[in-house]
Amino acid sequence: MTSTTLSAPSTASTATTAKPRGPEAARARRKRVLHWIAVHSVAIAVALLFILPFVFVFLTSVMSDSQAMSGDLWPSSWHWENYKAVFETDGFLTWWRNSLMYAGLGTLFTVCSAIPVAYALAKFRFRGRRTAMLLVISTMMLPPQVIVIPMYLVWAQQFHLSGTLWPLIIPMAFGDAYSIFLLRQFLLTIPKEYIESARVDGCGEVRTLLKIIVPMAKPGIAAIALFQFFYCWNDYFGPQIYAAQDPGSWTLSYGLESFKSAHMVNWNMTMAATLLVMAPVIVVFFFAQKAFVEGVTLTGVKG
Repeated sequence: MTSTTLSAPSTASTATTAKPRGPEAARARRKRVLHWIAVHSVAIAVALLFILPFVFVFLTSVMSDSQAMSGDLWPSSWHWENYKAVFETDGFLTWWRNSLMYAGLGTLFTVCSAIPVAYALAKFRFRGRRTAMLLVISTMMLPPQVIVIPMYLVWAQQFHLSGTLWPLIIPMAFGDAYSIFLLRQFLLTIPKEYIESARVDGCGEVRTLLKIIVPMAKPGIAAIALFQFFYCWNDYFGPQIYAAQDPGSWTLSYGLESFKSAHMVNWNMTMAATLLVMAPVIVVFFFAQKAFVEGVTLTGVKG
């Protein structure tokens, strides 16, 4: 009697805790999926708004010449040789090399010049510090079209660098207002106790900057580096002004316009070239998005 009495509740609890199977489980899963879609419907719609154009460009890039001109949305056959043909186009690899040089050196010069200036404006106390910061911010309000003519005359007549990308790269070694402002905002979030402790231990300002501040400011540095890389890679106005007369100095953003003019009716080739131009930016952001988002988020903590 005793063993029978004790086993009954155990059987009942097992039955109540068992997971539903069959049609009930399928309905439960379907209900959870529908609930998730309903909760995230706006996010899904926005995601599709951004993703579908890339899908359309990719599908068109692997179509044949005749199908790319039709209204078909799905390729009847996949022509991966379109990408090879783009790479074999005269000048495309040169444009690629010039874009990498422009974006790489421009990003390096901007980061190296912005770090010490932002550190001084954020952590040093000196007369005129606020005025210096206002001057930096005021340069951000000056449209580049205002100074393009005098700057071009200086680089072309005084330094004879027209037809090259150096008039765009060299000024970045002397600071970028937006990068300085963004990094300065980030450095304000670093407690001053770290700097004071380093000074007590005998560190100079340069060593404190390199050993203490730079490692702690990696998210902010990554943010300004990505911003500058994206700007240089996508810059069309600068290469058009300084490098237009020399096709050997064209970048991908400027050369793509010439490519589209030469392949006006070959939309598959144009889409393939467009994807190859966008690919480095997408790859860089994909691998650095965590540091980028963290850096942009923390720059607004203090003012």
